[in-house]
Amino acid sequence: MQMNTPPRSTTRTIRLTRRGRAALVATGAVVAGTAVAVPLLTLGGEERPAKPATLVIPEGWRAGQVYAAIDKALALPAGTTRKAVPRAHLPLPNEAEGNPEGYLFPATYPLPEGTTPEKVLATMVDTANKKFNGAPVAAGAQRNAMNVYQAVTIASIVQAEAATKADMGKVARVVFNRLERGMPLQMDSTINYALNRHTLKTTLGDTRIDSPYNSYQRMGLPPTPIDNPGEQAVRAALNPTQGDWLYFVTVKPGDTRFTADYAQHQRNVTEFNAHQRSQSPAR
Repeated sequence: MQMNTPPRSTTRTIRLTRRGRAALVATGAVVAGTAVAVPLLTLGGEERPAKPATLVIPEGWRAGQVYAAIDKALALPAGTTRKAVPRAHLPLPNEAEGNPEGYLFPATYPLPEGTTPEKVLATMVDTANKKFNGAPVAAGAQRNAMNVYQAVTIASIVQAEAATKADMGKVARVVFNRLERGMPLQMDSTINYALNRHTLKTTLGDTRIDSPYNSYQRMGLPPTPIDNPGEQAVRAALNPTQGDWLYFVTVKPGDTRFTADYAQHQRNVTEFNAHQRSQSPAR
């Protein structure tokens, strides 16, 4: 497939994406866990029913974060939920090959007494299937010449890359425009996923890693979703905003710039780098 991407700079300043939304999310996300089930006494000395335990999964969490949250919520040793995935027999699409990434739907889940990791995972995947397998999503995917799993994969990129909900449709359009032109996606979020990290900085060396999630080197979509997207990201993937954009970068919070012009993108990235330097503590 012909690559129409302009030559990449030999420095590490020219990048497609916003880089590392997940790092920003991680500092402000709701921490998943159980509500403390301690009986409260009324003035008359009678016990109030304890509030049911719940687990909150924010939009954009990766499977590893979800597994850790379930372990913590159920007071299980670390790694228990990850090991439970094969035993859960989750109803995933064939393309997933048993990997639930993208299908651990973000929501608030009750944790009744006797809940097991397998039950929680199954509930999450059942919720995702109800959301994704309905007529609107299936029709939207078909309209964009893709299947539902591919739509969820694009939604996961949108979830990771969009600085705001208002930007989601534009990010989705960049993905479609690049795919249609035979260009690599060059999304830093896929590099972060491959390296199991959250960062705002991607080096030239990072873009050369040998991974199917390296969207700088590999054409097309990554093999699986890179997080678990919410409904708004899915809607954006199915109904991308109209535009000719091929590049975007969030220069600073609230200032994401989309363009079809590579030279303009370079100027935007220069401003991004300058802003990052200005935010770095003086040595």
